[in-house]
Amino acid sequence: MSSKTRPLGVTAAHTYYTKLQYARTQSARVKYEQRRCRTLTVHKKDLPLKLAMTFQRSPFCAFVLLALLFLSLTLIVKKWHFGLQENEPFGDAARPDGSAPQRDTLRQQLQERQQELVLLDITFEDIQQQEGFNGKISLDNPTAADIGCEELGGVKAVDFLGSGYTKTVLKAALPNGLFVALKSVNHQGTDMRLCLDVFQDSQGCLELVSFKLRKEIVLLQKLQHPNIVELKGQCQDSILVGGITAVLEQGMPLQMIQLLQSPWEERFRVCLGLVRLLQYLSVSPLGSVALLDFQPRQFVMVSGELKLTDLDDASIHEPVCQEDSDCLLQFPLRNFTLRCSPAQTCKGLNEMRNLYNAYRYFFTYLLPHQAPPLLKPLIHHIMNATGDLKQSINETLIAFEKILHIYKSGLHLENLPTSITKDYAVLKGMRSVVNVEYRCWPSYRQQGCVLSVHSVREAAFICNSHTHCTSFSISSQTTWTGRLLASFRSGFSHLVPDVNSAVYMRRVKASGAVL
Repeated sequence: MSSKTRPLGVTAAHTYYTKLQYARTQSARVKYEQRRCRTLTVHKKDLPLKLAMTFQRSPFCAFVLLALLFLSLTLIVKKWHFGLQENEPFGDAARPDGSAPQRDTLRQQLQERQQELVLLDITFEDIQQQEGFNGKISLDNPTAADIGCEELGGVKAVDFLGSGYTKTVLKAALPNGLFVALKSVNHQGTDMRLCLDVFQDSQGCLELVSFKLRKEIVLLQKLQHPNIVELKGQCQDSILVGGITAVLEQGMPLQMIQLLQSPWEERFRVCLGLVRLLQYLSVSPLGSVALLDFQPRQFVMVSGELKLTDLDDASIHEPVCQEDSDCLLQFPLRNFTLRCSPAQTCKGLNEMRNLYNAYRYFFTYLLPHQAPPLLKPLIHHIMNATGDLKQSINETLIAFEKILHIYKSGLHLENLPTSITKDYAVLKGMRSVVNVEYRCWPSYRQQGCVLSVHSVREAAFICNSHTHCTSFSISSQTTWTGRLLASFRSGFSHLVPDVNSAVYMRRVKASGAVL
């Protein structure tokens, strides 16, 4: 029978049967894909291959697996980021009071800094009472210095002197014409920036960072020495000066390269001042003080004198110990071990730390070079003793003072022949003009040859040793040791009267040669 004559009921049955077969096929396919997904968890060895085949044949299964994988990774990353641990609460719920851990850490650090300042006062009082003096100079004592907030109200900075991790230093002119250095917190410094990154508290971080300057002010009040900058005042008014500010005598940053080019006498002065300072710190009113950040940048020059200006990293405590190995001094090239005292402290460690750092950063570069020949044996002894820490700071100071005495008195020149001055004609009360200069190193004047001498005899000896020298003049001007300044030259145009000067000219032989 053809389709044209097929009854309607048969056609409908055929359509129904066709749809039923299609539905069964789809159901079987779904069950088949589900079985393949379950198979992936059974055959682990073939997992990569079967997984790839499943992704190709069943996008639905691939989507489900990827979704589960993404959810698992998200949970793992969150757990790692927030430091979650099993059976432990997370975040502020972990703390009974609900406060942020960072806030408590910042508060704890502020309390520790405050206790450090209190300990400085207690230590100072205890030592002074033992020595029969009862006095206290605290940060809030207005009589410690003359310059306060009122004087600083209208002060204007005239120059930028420098900045570091914690502080900024400006040169300022006071109304009375005095130039001072203003030291304040560096709001853009590394310490401030790191604190803000951790605690996100600008006021708290400003207070924390300012403690270094507060500590420095307290130390400057209690440690007074010619080789420590003078504290002339301080102010803690945030409205007038923007926070705590220390007023110090103005100095120039220490330039080692420039110092290396200066005469030996000036370099010796720097080293001598440093040794005197370290001897004072070893027996200071606060006990033995260690300069933990011992660098040339911690010092300034004031009228040729070396002065310590940065004390915020100073320590007044010597380490406790149980045995000698606890008293270890470590440096890049050398290590030293001191004895543990019966009081279980590394007694003398602060002193030796300072002394070896002085040897590393100052003595090595400034002391031996261009030293007077007859003083070199004494200088070599100092270098060997400090480089091996074989003598104390007191013994080192005695050695320096001995060299100074010999140098000032001219005892190292006793072997110079007395007849050496006979080769020179002297014209007292005169000075030369339009000079023909020559350079020598190291000289007090870059465009000529100006050296310090103990006497005319030493000046004549120097002139004889210089090929270009034909005359020299000595004036009344002296150096810090009291030695005379002599100018050496190869010629001059004429002489003019000067009661404070004398000219010495080398005599000429009959042949015209200079003697």
